[in-house]
Amino acid sequence: MSRTALPQTPAEARALIRSGAWTGPTSGLAMGYVQANLVIVPKDYAFDFLRFCVRNPKPCPLLEVTEPGSPEPVTAAPGADLRTDLPRYRVFRHGEVIDEPTDISAYWRPDLVAFLLGCSFTFEAALVRAGVPVRHIECGCTVSMYITNRECKPAGPFSGPLVVSMRPVPAGEIARAVQITAQYPLAHGSPVHIGDPAGLGIADINRPDFGDPVEIRPGELPVFWACGVTPQLALARAKPDLAITHYPAHMFITDLPDEAIRAF
Repeated sequence: MSRTALPQTPAEARALIRSGAWTGPTSGLAMGYVQANLVIVPKDYAFDFLRFCVRNPKPCPLLEVTEPGSPEPVTAAPGADLRTDLPRYRVFRHGEVIDEPTDISAYWRPDLVAFLLGCSFTFEAALVRAGVPVRHIECGCTVSMYITNRECKPAGPFSGPLVVSMRPVPAGEIARAVQITAQYPLAHGSPVHIGDPAGLGIADINRPDFGDPVEIRPGELPVFWACGVTPQLALARAKPDLAITHYPAHMFITDLPDEAIRAF
């Protein structure tokens, strides 16, 4: 199915995803609505993960925490089901990825707590409206993501490096891109780095750790934002007996308009 044919309201998009008709990245879908990263951990790990989010608000901006055993995000999307309404998931056992299914109903347990974390896909709509190019949307591919040399602040068993997403921005548009994204602190906010990838310990910009490489054209600079894949590396270190996340770039589409989380 083409992106133009995909329903643009969150409920219609989630229904299409739930049916299995859409299993790809969600960037550019239901533009104007908040998208969210997903982290699901056992209740015994939930408080430590909450502390990890509070201590690392750039990569882990907290939108909602569900009740133990409930897959329904009652604030962000009443009636939705976090077991079926993302295009693809990652299932971890003791820190290792064991499955990447399109439905996690078989893994669901009554002690699981789900966290919805803000996603940079949210501010992309604002960038597009302002005329700032978003290359991976133009190309129909997945945003480039990189593991950096910056460590997050630990909390209990959770620790690990910051992951960033990268978008090439024309030099003359960078100030505008910073101003726009700073208005969405619950969607990772302003960039964490602009320019030389080596400043983040990235050896080869053309070889992202997640997602697809994109062209950086003459007159453009790479701009890096904190990324919601960061908690996946923290889960690998914490090694709970079960944890579930979104597959990179395959987000949960909420009912919240982007303006609902705009700071100013």
